[in-house]
Amino acid sequence: MPLAILALAVGAFAIGTTEFVAMGLLPQMADTFGVSIATAGWLITAYALGVVVGAPTLTALTHSWPRKRVLTGLMALFVVGHAATALAPTFGALVGARFLSGLGHGAFFGASALVARKIAPPGRQGQAMALVFTGLTVANVVGVPAGTYVGQQLGWRLTFALVGLIGVATIAAILAIVPEVETRAGSLRSEFAAFRRSQVWWTLLIVTVGFASMFTVLSYVSPLLTEVAGFSEGAVSWVLVLFGVGATLGNVLGGRLADWRPYRTLAVGFAAQAVVFTGLFLFAGNRVAAAVGVFLFAFVAFTMSAPIQTRGITAAGGGASMASAAMQAAFNIGNAMGAFLGGIVIDGGFGYAATAVVALVLALLGLAILAEATRVDKNGRAPLDPRVAAVPAQRRRRVRGTVGA
Repeated sequence: MPLAILALAVGAFAIGTTEFVAMGLLPQMADTFGVSIATAGWLITAYALGVVVGAPTLTALTHSWPRKRVLTGLMALFVVGHAATALAPTFGALVGARFLSGLGHGAFFGASALVARKIAPPGRQGQAMALVFTGLTVANVVGVPAGTYVGQQLGWRLTFALVGLIGVATIAAILAIVPEVETRAGSLRSEFAAFRRSQVWWTLLIVTVGFASMFTVLSYVSPLLTEVAGFSEGAVSWVLVLFGVGATLGNVLGGRLADWRPYRTLAVGFAAQAVVFTGLFLFAGNRVAAAVGVFLFAFVAFTMSAPIQTRGITAAGGGASMASAAMQAAFNIGNAMGAFLGGIVIDGGFGYAATAVVALVLALLGLAILAEATRVDKNGRAPLDPRVAAVPAQRRRRVRGTVGA
């Protein structure tokens, strides 16, 4: 694989660290400003909403820019957001800073995925995207546990300042080794035309609902591990290493499956998530079971990451830039929804383990939506493969079969 993908992975590492480390530091951030943990969950929601707003908006605004300028500009915005986070004087300012930090997230991943596909060898595009997202998974092995430990020992502000410095390093790496490539397939109008394809909307719905299951539990994983499983605060960092290992292994496997059987991977993945969350709810009070559960839901979720990206880009056809950015927005709508729903059951007095029940329901809903989207696709009424969409309806059944199976 080209070395340039490493620079994109460094950016993914920075983004992955900031997105997930907040979940491990939620109790410390809540204590600083004297708010409850459920209220502090708005820091997660604010970041996710920043992604939702920024992904389509910044992708549209930078549509005509060279890709290298897009990537460096988005990472510069990321650095500014982290400076504001580290210096935030009030909880409201911190919420705003987290929103600002998230603005460039979706557009950066969207642009990175398309650049990676463009420079990858033929037949290895799925693996190239997975390598970019390896930065995200390595963040969960190294960045999140280390950031959580630093935040617990030396203060959460230092953690976010250090993440901002990684953003500066990313800018330098992109300028040095990422080639300038053309990834746009046409005008901005053609990009938005992708959203006339119903399978794009089906894919976004699958992401929003199905992937919200992971974030429902992950948003409150720190108090779940300490209050329910009985881990010490210092041990949380080590359990989060298991999350990172699971995410990394799942991402590697998912990259290969994305080039083979994306639908089957997603179907098995959502079913497996339902089983994992059931087990986590039933046995969250056992330290070993809780740790294994954290590993497994990370492994399964990240196994599905590249296949769902492949599904979205394939469904979009020529409008892949906006669709890819919208995928990131959908992931983070799921993030915000998961944190919100988890906060509701916690505030309702059901306990931290009850977040796994909500996650179970969302995983099953994701599986149901995937099944319906696939049924519609195979009926020829809303083909996933743009090559099929161009074929007259009466001939679709003979040519539909290669991509979504």
